[in-house]
Amino acid sequence: MTGTNTKTPKPGYADENTQRIPIHQQVYLQLRDLILFGELAPGQAVTIQGLIASLEAGMTPVREAIRRLTSEGALEFQGNRRVIVPTPDVASIEEMIYARQALEPELALRAARRATKEDLNALKTIDDRLDQAISRGDVGLYLRENYAFHAKMYEMSGAPILTDIANGLWLRYGPSLRVVCGRMGTENLVDHHKEALEALAAGDPERVATAIQEDVVQGMVQMRQAMNSNQIDSA
Repeated sequence: MTGTNTKTPKPGYADENTQRIPIHQQVYLQLRDLILFGELAPGQAVTIQGLIASLEAGMTPVREAIRRLTSEGALEFQGNRRVIVPTPDVASIEEMIYARQALEPELALRAARRATKEDLNALKTIDDRLDQAISRGDVGLYLRENYAFHAKMYEMSGAPILTDIANGLWLRYGPSLRVVCGRMGTENLVDHHKEALEALAAGDPERVATAIQEDVVQGMVQMRQAMNSNQIDSA
């Protein structure tokens, strides 16, 4: 896949009702989704002109999106007006394991304490779609629904600062997760969401936090093992 023929994905969960937001934000979210869900692979260089063509956007909003995503660690500038999706090394994966293990159980705990029946139903609907993705071996859908589940928990937590940090971490490992999932197959992926849903329905916030911690850590350990096996390489 090259920088000039990357197709713009359908809007993700973060950019619904795009007509209501400014064009520069729409372009940012489109490019963010390309990175977040691995449509731009680790190590893949793309040109600014290629992104302008694929996103069907002007130079200014594309440059602004690149600037923002570079500051968030999701892209790196190269020469000749190119940017690249960084490939995380084992040391950075270890840092992300530590950070996610600290952040996400706390977000889950706060979410569980604030959860409504409507929240639980929304999470169950997302998890049903996730199960369908796993059964069909649909990696792209799996990644979107897996993120949607965690993003819904973040939304429920009422903790915007922690949520911003958690989302920033997703941008750093999402592209590599796509590669790992594609090679392992969806049937081998970690999923403790049902444990979290059962605990949520039972009104047990601590157990919800534990389920999410296990989900996060085991998933990141799979990625670390893939890194150690040199399974993640440039596209």
